[in-house]
Amino acid sequence: MLAQAVDHLVYGVLGISNSSGLGQALNFFIYDSVKILLLLFFMIMAIGFLRTYIPQRRVKEWLSRTKFGLGHLTAAIFGAVTPFCSCSSIPIFMSFIKAGVPLGITFSFLTTSPIINEYLVVLMLGFFGWKITALYVASGIIIGTLTGIVIGRMKLEKYLEEDMMPVEGEESGEEYKSLRGRVAFGYREATTLVRKMWLWVLLGVAIGAVIHGFIPEDAIRGVISAGGVLTVPIATLVGVPLYANCAAIVPIAVVLFQKGVPLGTALAFMMATSALSLPEAIMLRRVMRIHLILIFFGTVTLAIMFTGYAFNFLQQTIV
Repeated sequence: MLAQAVDHLVYGVLGISNSSGLGQALNFFIYDSVKILLLLFFMIMAIGFLRTYIPQRRVKEWLSRTKFGLGHLTAAIFGAVTPFCSCSSIPIFMSFIKAGVPLGITFSFLTTSPIINEYLVVLMLGFFGWKITALYVASGIIIGTLTGIVIGRMKLEKYLEEDMMPVEGEESGEEYKSLRGRVAFGYREATTLVRKMWLWVLLGVAIGAVIHGFIPEDAIRGVISAGGVLTVPIATLVGVPLYANCAAIVPIAVVLFQKGVPLGTALAFMMATSALSLPEAIMLRRVMRIHLILIFFGTVTLAIMFTGYAFNFLQQTIV
């Protein structure tokens, strides 16, 4: 419904061609801005409401006692079943931080959520078959789990913005005995965070819209195909700043593979484009300092490159 309304506004009311870069960029900007802001508000409100039933002290104690990285694995699997892109995952990530969930575990969710979702799995099954799809899903969960473990052990909480840090005891269950009080807490939480984030969301989506509308797919394919032995890092680095959903990225990866680009290189591009993006970095800047953003992006980028080379090595076995 939202997509149809935006299509009508841009292509009908404004009369901009749907084949033009301007039309595609404007459509992308309006649709994603509204979608992410609504998601930001309602997801934070819902999780804030639920937090009134579970004091954050208990959440922290339960997750902190989790051994052998099981908390990170759980967060990664939860991320895999949520249908969010790199920017849409940020509301839940922020809510986890506010609830006192350990930082590394929140990053396990943030990493895996955009890499894997049900739409991507369905598309990959159709294009690549079940073997490659299963290995891709497993790789995404492993990347998310390991990224969270690494970041968690580095003790980087000092790089979070102060107003994003959880305040101990702010949502004790005794304070919210009525349903109305619990809903009001969630509403205040959502309103406060959206007021802090809306400008960053619009700025991030605007950059994503320019990339979406004005960078031709042929140019991307040409750069990646010309990389030789360095195609995996080139494909990954080309994919990192881009922002697109899996419906657009899977077909590009398929074309790359069909044109002779190694499987791991094509999947590394798809994984990098899904997992990371310049708009995501801009939105995260409101939550954390640049040091932590660079560490997160660097860790995930290296993991994707390693995964790409692993798929290239196994290509003859799994294709």
